[in-house]
Amino acid sequence: MRVALFDYHLPADRIAQQARPRGSSRLLALDRITGAISHRRFTEIPELLRPGDLLVRNDVRVRPARLYGRDAEGRLVEIFLLRKLDEGRRRWLTLAKPGRRAKAGRTVRFETDLSADVLEVNDDGARTVLFDRPLDDASLARVGHTPLPPYIRREAGAPDRPEDRAAYQTVFAREPLAVAAPTAGLHFTDEILDRIRARGVEIADLTLAVGPGTFKPVTVEETGEHVLPPEDVFLPAATRASVARAKAAGRRVLAVGTTVARSLEAAARRPDAEGEGDLTFATDLFITPGFEFLVLDGLLTNFHLPRSTLLMLVCALAGRDRLLAAYEEAIREGYLFYSFGDAMLIA
Repeated sequence: MRVALFDYHLPADRIAQQARPRGSSRLLALDRITGAISHRRFTEIPELLRPGDLLVRNDVRVRPARLYGRDAEGRLVEIFLLRKLDEGRRRWLTLAKPGRRAKAGRTVRFETDLSADVLEVNDDGARTVLFDRPLDDASLARVGHTPLPPYIRREAGAPDRPEDRAAYQTVFAREPLAVAAPTAGLHFTDEILDRIRARGVEIADLTLAVGPGTFKPVTVEETGEHVLPPEDVFLPAATRASVARAKAAGRRVLAVGTTVARSLEAAARRPDAEGEGDLTFATDLFITPGFEFLVLDGLLTNFHLPRSTLLMLVCALAGRDRLLAAYEEAIREGYLFYSFGDAMLIA
């Protein structure tokens, strides 16, 4: 399909710049069969779910992956950690901005006497850097910054706002493996989750280590020419069993976010899909309209960027025309978009 089919105009003032109290957002409910729309508050989501539904979440924690340092001339350099390359946590695959200040052979120094040597620059612009000491979780908590997406405007190098650090993490986050938040989960409070359970809805977890590839701009003209970098998934045995029981009983399976949608659908297509036990794998599954969903019956999600792979996924579930019409109504009704924005329930 042509990527241009997934374009739409979003006024700049509809891009949420500040986190609001958790659970206070608006919720657009879209019937994926009829296209009917209702406007709700997120606090009403328990009433929109059915007893017996299975709600699957991504429990990954966001790593403070953005570091700010200085080059030999004292100029600001951003080093963005993608993943560790050794168990000692000194060698990392990173991005750098601006790249000309982080060429191979150069050193970037950070405020805490930490430094990193740029060892190699790959063809795709990623860099292998070697830190002079291990970057464990405690060190990252001190020197790292919350990796907010670029459309949330913050001054480069400025200290994190405490409210950003808190808001860009779900209340059920666990292991710090992600460089971006599974943003559909940001809306939940413990109280809302308790109400969902009290309604008879089952909740299960998986872990997808969200990488930057999920949000990589689509620069080709045809969707078939775009490739998603693989991301690691951990699907616990208990969640696999919950999904299997729900499908066998004809109960709905709903994903909290596109990362969960991709994980469940990728797992269903594996040769060992019918097996038992924990499942660990990497997926580059790219979902576009025409995709046959084997697991998903519904999706809780935020509003996504034009021409993005995430928008294509939600169009695949709801239908492109129906989904874009809902976006148009959301814009007219003053909804806020993207990571700190409002939510949509497609079911």
